[in-house]
Amino acid sequence: MKKSATSIRSFLLQRTFIFSVLGFLVLVSVTHYAFTKSIEKNASVMAERIAKQTFNSMYLVMSQGWNRHQLEQFMKQMEKDNKDSDLSVSIFRGDLVTERFGEMESPALSDTHRQVLESGQSQLVSTDDSISYYYALNAKEVCTHCHTNVTDGDTLGMIEVTQELDKSLLNANKELILTLILVSPLPLLLAFLATRQITSRIDNSIEQLADSIDSIESISDLSRIEEGRDRLAFRELQDIFSQVKNLSSKLNDIAVDKELLEFEIRLLEKFVITSEVVRDWREYVNFLIVDINKVMNVYTMFSIFKVDNEVFDLEVFWLQPPSERTRKSMENAIMKRLAQDGSPFELIDINIRHNMVNEHAEPMDLDDDAIELQCKSLLVETPKIGGIVGIGVHSDTIQDTTKLLVLESILSTLLNVVGSVRAIYKYTKDLEYYATRDPLTNLYNQRMFWELLDYELDRADRHDYKVALLLLDLDNFKSINDGYGHSWGDKLLADFSEALQNALGKDAIIARYGGDEFVIVLPESDVAHAAQVAETVLLTSRNHALYYDSNTFLKLTGSLGMGIYPDHAKNKKDLFMFVDNLMYRAKNSGKDQIALPNENELVDIFKEMSDKTVLVTQAIERKELIPAFQPIVCSNTGEIHAVEVLSRIKLSGDRLMSASEFIEIAESIGKVHQLDYIVMDKAFEQVKITGYEGKIFINLSPRSIIISDFIPTIKRLAESHAINPESVVFEITERDTVKNISVLESFVMSLKDKGFKLAIDDFGSGFSSFHYLKHLPIDYVKIEGEFIANMANDARDMAFVNSISHLSQELNVETVAEFVESEEVLELVEKAGITYAQGYHLGKPNPDLEGILKTTEVFVR
Repeated sequence: MKKSATSIRSFLLQRTFIFSVLGFLVLVSVTHYAFTKSIEKNASVMAERIAKQTFNSMYLVMSQGWNRHQLEQFMKQMEKDNKDSDLSVSIFRGDLVTERFGEMESPALSDTHRQVLESGQSQLVSTDDSISYYYALNAKEVCTHCHTNVTDGDTLGMIEVTQELDKSLLNANKELILTLILVSPLPLLLAFLATRQITSRIDNSIEQLADSIDSIESISDLSRIEEGRDRLAFRELQDIFSQVKNLSSKLNDIAVDKELLEFEIRLLEKFVITSEVVRDWREYVNFLIVDINKVMNVYTMFSIFKVDNEVFDLEVFWLQPPSERTRKSMENAIMKRLAQDGSPFELIDINIRHNMVNEHAEPMDLDDDAIELQCKSLLVETPKIGGIVGIGVHSDTIQDTTKLLVLESILSTLLNVVGSVRAIYKYTKDLEYYATRDPLTNLYNQRMFWELLDYELDRADRHDYKVALLLLDLDNFKSINDGYGHSWGDKLLADFSEALQNALGKDAIIARYGGDEFVIVLPESDVAHAAQVAETVLLTSRNHALYYDSNTFLKLTGSLGMGIYPDHAKNKKDLFMFVDNLMYRAKNSGKDQIALPNENELVDIFKEMSDKTVLVTQAIERKELIPAFQPIVCSNTGEIHAVEVLSRIKLSGDRLMSASEFIEIAESIGKVHQLDYIVMDKAFEQVKITGYEGKIFINLSPRSIIISDFIPTIKRLAESHAINPESVVFEITERDTVKNISVLESFVMSLKDKGFKLAIDDFGSGFSSFHYLKHLPIDYVKIEGEFIANMANDARDMAFVNSISHLSQELNVETVAEFVESEEVLELVEKAGITYAQGYHLGKPNPDLEGILKTTEVFVR
């Protein structure tokens, strides 16, 4: 229990009473002792005086010739006179007097008597209740006239004077105590009055000090606390007041005004990055400047971003338009700070852009010295998220140390917030583009192709017209990559895509389906028109050449298949499979040609499609699917972190059919989830046999999300093979998943509840990737392989990959780079801070998991 404090008045009264009582007792004791000693001293003096007076009287009597009888009468009378008093006198004869004049009646001799008679020395003996003085009578020359048998100095006798003190002391102590009792209230009264006066003056002084403290409402009021010091009554309180003043001075240096704290809180609330903020990051900074100026004057804010190796963007935000002279002075002041000795901004190109918060306000004209002295900046050597490397303000607040402290804190926060907003702004702009476009060729990507094809087929049904689909696969393109390198292969693809767009114009919808495959959608087109376009495509590929050196031009040919909706298929999947079969017919017929849908061959084509469907169906029913494992390694060490499980169908001999050849068939017949179960079951079995303990990445088909028994089934499979759910990572691909985000969120949360982990595959291929990253509990981001493969040759891909890496680090999400097919790309992946890497350079899919694990040392760097 907390003990309550005692007031000064109560404390003084209590202590005054206690010490008054103690003082009174001490005074009684000391007075009693002194008084007793005084009485004893007076009694000893009196005894000595009476002894000498008695001797003088005896001498006077004897000198007048009294006889012995008269002397005895004199002594008896003296004893009689002292009988009723506390004083007694006794006379003792020495041996020499007895020898001369005979015996005389006297009390018996004690040891003290004999000692005095023998030594001739007088003695004073005190007891608790009496004082005795033994006076030795020593002979003088005059005594020898009568005492003829003595000489000068011999002891003639002794006089004993005894005074009883008990009655005297008792009476004296009674009088003393009575007097002290009567006087005792006086010191208590005086102490009370003194205490009251002291506490009254202390209370007044404390009240003045309290009033001074109560008057403080803000930091600026601390300077007024000194005003009441001289009115304090006591020097000690003045010293305390001085200490309070010193404390207020220190608080004035370190404290932050409530208004400033409220401002910081309001400002921090605005640091929440919303979609509105991301829409225009410059407008967001303008709003921040307006809010900051509600508390402190900030005329200008500037931020520096690294956009390339030696190129920086300087964004200057003005509260109101500056005069031309002020604009130049501010630029010079900022550049002066950037160009200081040892600064990383020396000898670089800086692009300057000015932004106005209030364009219609009066022009602002600032003094050059004020600009120089009132600029505060925060610069970093290593670019933060969004490439931001510095931020600063121009404000008169810099002259106020307290507000400067707050301003520096705001700058540190703004450095990250503005960088993050700009990064997300740039990233979302890139996503808007790359959601529909292939980053290498700028053609539509696969996801957009399917959406556009779906739209065109739906429109064809409504307006009763036909749609043509062409599929082009470049011949022997792998040999170009292998012979001249991927960078030249990518350049050839980009140049050919541009040539193809120029040749076909805006009427054709062209998309890069993947690798060296291109698809072309021709709305409102019949067989004849589509065949003409196909010839144009083939001629474009034949006539296209890329200069390599004086002796070499890189050339292309292609194999092309064509189909018409609704003549050859009733839906987009079947149409694509039909065209795909024709394209393979063109390749098998010698390449560099077009396979047109011949009426005589349609039966064979549909039979091939049917055969594939039967093959896939049988493989699922007979569980002939097998898993292939591709390693995912740590980008900095090369050690295997995980394996991705891929589906394969075993054909005759050692030939395997890849998933790209049968997944769409499995989806079209509604059995893709059964395919997933079979592959997972066999993959888990191999994991258990080999004792592999790393992560297992498994691709998740969209149909799995809407099947009610999918999660219970995979949980049962994991339990039956003793697989820890935390080691299983399911990959969802944004372009293939369901469009209902609430269904997807519910499915994902159920997966996480069971302990499984989650990855986004082909991150960056669609705009929803960022939405998934924000709303779903993602553990891994697998970056779209096209960005990775081209990052060594395309600055845009490099910037995009770096942005994804930085964003993932901020969100504490692991990253995986796909399509790592060279040591150069692997080094760039590691430099970008991407955690893991996957690709043919590190290992191809292999059904032998144990063999992959044994080759771990091959990858270790």
